[in-house]
Amino acid sequence: MRAPAVAVPRASLVAVPRAALAAALLLSSGCFPYTSGFRGLPETSPAAHTPWTPPPKAAPPAPAQSAATPPSDLAARLAKLRLEDVVDIALRNNSATRAAWARARAAAAAYGVKRNAYLPSADVNASVTRAQTVDTRVRETSLRTVYVPAARLTYLLFDFGGRSGEAAGAREDLFAADWTHNATIQAVVLEAEQGYFHYVAAKSLLRAQQTSLEEAETNLSAAEERHRVGLATIADVLQARTARSQARLAFEQTQGDLMTTRGALATAMGLPADVPYDIEAPSDSLPVMGLADSVSTLIDQALRARPDLAASWASARAARARVGVERAKGLPEINLAGSATRTYIDTGSRGSDGYTGTVSLDIPLVPFLTHNDDVRQVKAEAEAAEAEARTMSQQVVFQVFSSYHSLGTATQRVRTTRDLLESARAAEEVALGRYRAGAGSALDLLSAQSALADARAEEIDARFGWYSALAQLAHDVGVLGTRGETPFRLEPDTTGMGR
Repeated sequence: MRAPAVAVPRASLVAVPRAALAAALLLSSGCFPYTSGFRGLPETSPAAHTPWTPPPKAAPPAPAQSAATPPSDLAARLAKLRLEDVVDIALRNNSATRAAWARARAAAAAYGVKRNAYLPSADVNASVTRAQTVDTRVRETSLRTVYVPAARLTYLLFDFGGRSGEAAGAREDLFAADWTHNATIQAVVLEAEQGYFHYVAAKSLLRAQQTSLEEAETNLSAAEERHRVGLATIADVLQARTARSQARLAFEQTQGDLMTTRGALATAMGLPADVPYDIEAPSDSLPVMGLADSVSTLIDQALRARPDLAASWASARAARARVGVERAKGLPEINLAGSATRTYIDTGSRGSDGYTGTVSLDIPLVPFLTHNDDVRQVKAEAEAAEAEARTMSQQVVFQVFSSYHSLGTATQRVRTTRDLLESARAAEEVALGRYRAGAGSALDLLSAQSALADARAEEIDARFGWYSALAQLAHDVGVLGTRGETPFRLEPDTTGMGR
């Protein structure tokens, strides 16, 4: 007996494929991971006030070493660093020099690629053909194999300067990258030197502040003793106590500044800020010298020696070379091509040779107006690069002029602060003698000692400021050495600046 027919609603017929599609999507989700967000990218934060939670792949790499552990090859040198040690460590560890060096090596490789255009292009290929033929007249079949090795050589004979322009531009780009590397080295040396002098100045100032604090404590003890025996009032004691607190506050402030400059110097050396190190105090016996060269001589030297200026002019020449490359794109090319083949057949016949030689003239079908626009564009870019190089030349002149006179001001300041220190020391000795003899007041003594502390700080700042100014001038002239040396012609100060 036939089973009764069952009517199925149309909606259920539609639901069946939809359910199958949903099941397929669920199964495929296990094979193809899905990341929510715009086109599969990680989502941003869900709200403006909620921070973004990064996925594991977005996390920064783990540090290579502990922040407080210096490299093993530097551990023996970190206990007593000199200026040349600081500069050497900075050059070896600063990432800026490594990046500039890598760019220079990349430019050298790019220049090699462009020079390869002068070499011919050669390729070798071989083909093997196995064919079966049927002779319908005698109903016989034959099977044979054909071997054809071939060699092809092509060479660009002439292209109206396109190839030479690309090589010249790549060479100038290489020069620019090398000059930029040299400029980066000098910038790192200057940063290390200035960090060194700032740290030494902070240490010297801390010693001076310690001396001032000890003097203030001595004065407070003396004032309290004089008050006990009736030779001073309570006002003298309070003034001495205020002076002691001010000296202690200055000492503590200098301690904080010293740690800041210490971290800055460590960073300049490419080391963690909390790395344990110390420096060897430089000798204070070196007299301040004057420059034997005039500012005009140093400006001429800077225009020849500044590596960043040379890099700017090299970039301008590279831009000018690209004008010839762009112009050559609309001109014909003459190419030489040759090939040789030899055919072998396994039926026992001797092989046959074939040779071809071709000289071709290739004329590009470039719209004339469009090509002229391209040439005008690169010409304008070359003019802009040359204008930027001339602007940088003017900046170099100003920088040398400014640094030269800043060094002169620093030299004068050294002389003035030394005179100020001698005068303040003499005034303090007189005020102290009068106070001990009962002829002077405590206020006069405290004022003299405050002036002496200020004079000590000014003299330290002026002395190490002169070294920083000398390094800045050497950098601006472009002669700052890789050990921190400043190869200027110095002469004894004839105005008493080097006393």
